[in-house]
Amino acid sequence: MPRLKNEAIQDKLTRKAVVLEHCPRRRKKEKRKKTKGFSAKQRREMRLFEIKPEQQKYELFLPLHELWKQYIRDLCNGLRPDAQPQMIQAKLLKADLHGAIVTVTKSKCPSYVGITGIILQEMKHIFKIITKEDKLKVIPKINNVFSLEVDGFISHIYGSKFQLRASERSAKKFKAKGTIDL
Repeated sequence: MPRLKNEAIQDKLTRKAVVLEHCPRRRKKEKRKKTKGFSAKQRREMRLFEIKPEQQKYELFLPLHELWKQYIRDLCNGLRPDAQPQMIQAKLLKADLHGAIVTVTKSKCPSYVGITGIILQEMKHIFKIITKEDKLKVIPKINNVFSLEVDGFISHIYGSKFQLRASERSAKKFKAKGTIDL
């Protein structure tokens, strides 16, 4: 600007905005990378979901069953005798079953009928159950009917209609359909 005359300088200053300081551009915040969980292969190698034989004791999981019963009572607002069975059944379908005592009442495979135990793990297609004899049984859901008993209320669950993970099942809307024969 030193080459311009005063009039030209005044003319430039009056018609335009002059930036007196240099404003640095705002830096974009760096996004934190979410830590990824283990892959399925890593989980199998680490044996995360295996229950060690010395921990396969029925008595160890009785407190889990007591917690589950309290959870169901809170979920169903006290399981009063005047409560509607359909409402309790609908809430049981969406409830988490880890810790529930279940019995296989009907099955295409006769060796499964009568097995009773506490559910330790529930996966998409199977239940892992610990029996009173301290044996860990893996029972498929398909072609089996399970019964749950909570404070005198007995509920039957058709495993073929129940083939979801617990987390997926809580968000699913179940439709009333006719029962299926085994």
